[in-house]
Amino acid sequence: MTTRLLIARHGNTFAPGDIVRRVGITDLPLVDSGLNQGRLLGAYLKHHDLIPDVIFTSQLKRAIQTAEQAQKVMGTCLPLETLAIFNEIDYGPDENQPEEQVIARIGKEALKAWESQATVPEGWRVNPDALIRNWLDFSTRIRKEHAGKICLVVTSNGIARFSPYLTGDFATFSAQFGIKIATGALCVFANKEPCAKWQCLAWNVKPAEKLD
Repeated sequence: MTTRLLIARHGNTFAPGDIVRRVGITDLPLVDSGLNQGRLLGAYLKHHDLIPDVIFTSQLKRAIQTAEQAQKVMGTCLPLETLAIFNEIDYGPDENQPEEQVIARIGKEALKAWESQATVPEGWRVNPDALIRNWLDFSTRIRKEHAGKICLVVTSNGIARFSPYLTGDFATFSAQFGIKIATGALCVFANKEPCAKWQCLAWNVKPAEKLD
């Protein structure tokens, strides 16, 4: 029996011309392009026979709205289970700050380490061990409660980057694929009982730029 876990990053929260800020716990809604990314996600899932049986999101507007837009295209009306474990991380002193100011404070090397290895910069309020445990516990839950089903999680980049720990070899995975996920992009994992580890079938897949 194979259980599939789809992990999507929410859509855009900044429009062209906006000053892009590093947003974590700040609860921003999607802009028009982000809403469209949600619809594109739904179209991709429908076209590839990946319509979920159950949907989980963070408690933040951007994740919930992404899932809602996806459902409009998929033609589903599944209840959304919002979980705090999928909320974005807290960037501490860099929360809601322009990226150039973030780099000025932590340095390019610290940001590179975060983007490539999920090494937390000084001052950010992040507990990697807890995030890893959340993914492992969640994966155990869906294997038990939704065995053989397709489960969609809509979350943020800061949280999703820890999901490759499900494979049992984060170092090899991150070296091969990287861990950063684009807005609106999708990752696909599969688990075959009785193995506890998950295989990544696709990572950072960007749905088509427009609906058919």
